[in-house]
Amino acid sequence: MSVRNTVTRSKLQKDLEEVKVLLEKTTRKRVRDALTSEKSKIETEIKNKMQQKSQRKAELDNEKPAAVVAPITTGYTVKISNYGWDQSDKFVKIYITLTGVHQVPTENVQVHFTERSFDLLVKNLNGKSYSMIVNNLLKPISVEGSSKKVKTDSVIILCRKKVENTRWDYLTQVEKECREKEKPSYDTETDPSEGLMNVLKKIYEDGDDDMKRTINKAWVESREKQAKGDTEF
Repeated sequence: MSVRNTVTRSKLQKDLEEVKVLLEKTTRKRVRDALTSEKSKIETEIKNKMQQKSQRKAELDNEKPAAVVAPITTGYTVKISNYGWDQSDKFVKIYITLTGVHQVPTENVQVHFTERSFDLLVKNLNGKSYSMIVNNLLKPISVEGSSKKVKTDSVIILCRKKVENTRWDYLTQVEKECREKEKPSYDTETDPSEGLMNVLKKIYEDGDDDMKRTINKAWVESREKQAKGDTEF
């Protein structure tokens, strides 16, 4: 984890604490709705950065993937629902934890690729079969260039990007559409602190005198609280 990422996470945590203080002091519904939306966004950013850190460490250590599979069992087939994923210039990599998978015959681990999907099937692992199907990938992949790797207690699916050096912000098109619907209507900059300031500024400018007094009071109290000691991340 770089110093820059650590600093960004620290700023996000401070923003989150500040939003919480404002929420405690604010009673007007419009202000609370806007602050609640901003709080959810900041918490999501913090969670994503923690996941990215774990995934990078897993790849560097060449050991278990960051995500831990919590399969849902239906009869003799287990549906794999949890996984981690990362990407490079050429590949999108999906990490799946399956205890003992490295001990089954190679032919028992099968992956079928199409241009916009993949289907993993692991047969006869501890008396069960394990299945994972991912449809509607965000972008096309090369079927011939895609493959799998079986390592100790894990399977790595390597989807070769059809267009290299392109970034995938999401794994599937469905995930992209869901996330975009969750985005707040307020315009925010890349810097999380600027995003929070823009939200508060918009509420302040559009509000009446009572709303402005409420925001000013909560803002001063939150600054006084931070001055006594910021929360360490």
